[in-house]
Amino acid sequence: MHVTYRVSLNYAIRHTSMDLKSGYPFWPLKNGLIQTYPPLTQDMACDVVVLGGGITGALAAHHLAEAGLDTVVLDKRDIGWGSTSATTALLQYEIDTSLCELIKMVGEDHAARAYLACRDAIAKIEALTHKLDDSSGFERRKSLYYASKRSDVKALQQEFAARRANGIRLDWLDAKDIEAAFGFKKPAALLSYDAAQVDAYRLTHALFRAAIVQGLRIFDRTTATKVLPEANGICVETDRGPSVQARKLVFATGYESQDYLKHGVAKLISTYALASEPVAGLSDALKEHLIWESARPYVYMRTTDDGRVIMGGEDEDFRDPIRRDRLIDRKANKLRDKFHKLFPQHQLDIAFTWAGTFGETKDGLAYIGQTPEWPHAYFALGYGGNGITYSILAAEIIRDAILGKQNEYADLFRFDRHG
Repeated sequence: MHVTYRVSLNYAIRHTSMDLKSGYPFWPLKNGLIQTYPPLTQDMACDVVVLGGGITGALAAHHLAEAGLDTVVLDKRDIGWGSTSATTALLQYEIDTSLCELIKMVGEDHAARAYLACRDAIAKIEALTHKLDDSSGFERRKSLYYASKRSDVKALQQEFAARRANGIRLDWLDAKDIEAAFGFKKPAALLSYDAAQVDAYRLTHALFRAAIVQGLRIFDRTTATKVLPEANGICVETDRGPSVQARKLVFATGYESQDYLKHGVAKLISTYALASEPVAGLSDALKEHLIWESARPYVYMRTTDDGRVIMGGEDEDFRDPIRRDRLIDRKANKLRDKFHKLFPQHQLDIAFTWAGTFGETKDGLAYIGQTPEWPHAYFALGYGGNGITYSILAAEIIRDAILGKQNEYADLFRFDRHG
């Protein structure tokens, strides 16, 4: 017997008119259409169906298929062409809420475990890239987090002490240290040793290639029009006509998943990014570090293997896609101006600009797991500035839950964590 949930055909109608990103994201243009997949043309049955073929869905599907679960992936776009194509793909253990602030919200044990889980997630992604047929541009980096203004120094000192006390390796840099190493003037900074960068678009396809060998089936350009809870599972109906019957379902569709939740768990944010033309003579400081700041909203940057600078930031509350997209050029110029203030010796010529929309939670932590209204479904909502590290944690947590195993991090990201 089918029980139709409140989200049905209007879900597809609403979201086909609004994309997760716009402009010209760098990664699909750099890599091209790596792999095409067929649309769904016949009814399917499986253990788990994953909605979403971006990096979150790819990590979940890879872990599920590797565990021997018969898994199907559906995506209404081409694989990796949603938020994954727009991510700047900085891998950091820091979340958008400082450790000190998170301790006030959830307690020191919970907060420290969340930070350490994200730190360890970077190593897990690194290990995964070593097993795949493509390293996907994964490279270890250090991370410089500088005080945007002098009044931020005290909070930075407290953050330094809190992280050190909880086993995180980092150094304190004063103004002289920063100027000597990076060439710009800021009052203080934290230098972290656990950070990395990756090409998330390539990684998505590499994960899927590996999972296909394990039996994964992937169908893109196929929209889920109805999700129908049943007594012993889930039925997903599609715009193509055929449906997928599964014991379990994983929502890996980013903030779009909120349409399946009775209560919203994230605030929508518009963010902006640019990729430069290759920059001649990039300093080692730029090539070897991810750089970001204490101001909110913050600006962040990284480089690519062909000498480009990728920057992001200038965030603001999401209102509508028209307003978001109208601001792309203005926001990109502001990002470039901020780069030139830090590094006036480098000429930054903008090659690509784009905008994206993401979700931001009150505590900066992801939402991973089940909700009472969906007894056979799991959510992998890796919101915030480090969604990729959250996504590999989500893949492990959801795999373990389906297999009936305990996961040491599951309690950190549960939906009822605020009581």
